Amino acid sequence: MLKAVFATLFALLLVACDEKEARRDASDAGDKKARAGATKEAIAEYENALDGTAKSAEVHYKIAVLYDEKLKQPVDAIHHYDRYLELAPDGKRVKDAKAAKADCEKRLQLKMEKDGFMSTGEAVRLRNENESLRKIISDLRNPKPPPALRSADPNKPDEMPPGSQMYTVQKGDTLASIAIKFYKNRAYASHIKDANFNQLGGKDTIRLGQKLIIPQAPAKKGKK
Repeated sequence: MLKAVFATLFALLLVACDEKEARRDASDAGDKKARAGATKEAIAEYENALDGTAKSAEVHYKIAVLYDEKLKQPVDAIHHYDRYLELAPDGKRVKDAKAAKADCEKRLQLKMEKDGFMSTGEAVRLRNENESLRKIISDLRNPKPPPALRSADPNKPDEMPPGSQMYTVQKGDTLASIAIKFYKNRAYASHIKDANFNQLGGKDTIRLGQKLIIPQAPAKKGKK
């Protein structure tokens, strides 16, 4: 049991490391896009690097600058300047962020005085973006617990799903070779393993003469 718990914790640690590395790569990719003048692409990369923590404050500042200076969209710029100030109240760019935000607000006010309030479409878009960001931040701050580990019961027979058939393991067989035989795809080995979870004890090892349940191939996405 302890081994299973440690394995789960290790897997979660690897996922967290992969996500951290992915965010770092996205930030670096955003820098490259920004230097190349691909502003919208840079913003998309930067947004992939956001995680709702103080570590992403600098990314919010970079996004704000692009919206402010390149795209001339003060509403979006103000949002990201605010996020920087919220996440890094003592950051090295606080003075610049406050000054840039004030300038955006001034330009936005002049525009509103000249053209009237923002359009309904722009207001809806901004509200939806803010709600999406709040949900992402909430999910990051309150992660869902990992799913409970499934325990194999060798005394409990595996149920045969409708359309399944039985197969007797031959000499030299592996789950992958059996998957190729029935599905023409070795990736379905896990499908056979899951169907025989109790019998196999959740492992990939099979033995000669063993009778395995071969379920129907999973339905492909987009097909019923």
